[in-house]
This record gives sequence, C-alpha cells and structure tokens, in this order.
Amino acid sequence: MLDNKISFTLNGKKVEFIGDPLRRLIDTLREDFGLTGVKEGCGEGECGACSVIKDGKLVTSCIIPMGSVAGSDIWTIEGIRDTELGAIIIEAFADGGAVQCGFCIPGMVLASYVLLSEKTNPSELEIREAISGNICRCTGYDLIVESIRLADSRRRGV
Repeated sequence: MLDNKISFTLNGKKVEFIGDPLRRLIDTLREDFGLTGVKEGCGEGECGACSVIKDGKLVTSCIIPMGSVAGSDIWTIEGIRDTELGAIIIEAFADGGAVQCGFCIPGMVLASYVLLSEKTNPSELEIREAISGNICRCTGYDLIVESIRLADSRRRGV
C-alpha cells in the first residue's frame, strides 16, 4: 500500500490525510476525522446517505477515492449545520416534519444547501431534481420538498 499525503479543506479548515489514495472518502471522514453524519448506505453511490459537497457539487463519498480530493473543498453536514443557510434548512426540516429516522437527512440537507445556494425560489421540479439522488425510506418526499420550500421562504424573509 502506498501512503500519500493528501491536503484538502474540510468544513472550512485545511487538513491532511496520509494514507492510501484509493481509500474511500467516506471511510476517511468517519474513521479519521470522526464525522459520522456521513452514512454508509448502499456503498455504490446510489442512495445519497454518504453525500458530501465537493467543490460546490453534491457527490457520494462512498465512491470517491481520497486521491481525487487533493486540493478540494469538502463540506459535510457537521460543517454545513454551522452556516446560516444550513441552520435555516435544518430548522425547516424539523419544523416541516421532514425527519423520521434521520438516516437520509444529512444528504437531503446537503442537497438542499447546494440547491438553495444556487437558486432562489426553486420550483417543485427543481427541488425534486436536486434531491433525486437521495433515497428516503421513511418520511417520503412531499414533506421534504415542503421543508425545502419553507427554508427558502425563511431565508428570503417571506
């Protein structure tokens, strides 16, 4: 196994990882950095439970090798929750009844964050497209869509 030094930004702070560049990002986040909001679901990049934001885009960390994050800006739910928009989204999810088991919620919040960072007053179709890579088995999507709309309204002061 080759050990490489990989530098990147994690939740706004410069960090380094020394290890196998083929190791999955999800494993590094959970085991080395203690960021357990990133969940292992399918392990194939299909369910969204392991979603993180990489350079402004929503990605599934279970299929991202560490070597590809060198120089990147990575955000997890632990970092996003401390931002103004992240706090608004999380509160709207709670107030809107969009949380049951909570397994999918970090990925849904991150997908919502990316959407609302790029768009004001998104349509229902735009919201559904933004969260389409995230599977929810408990709450269903209607309450999540309405909570994202609530977050957008609160953010705009409407």
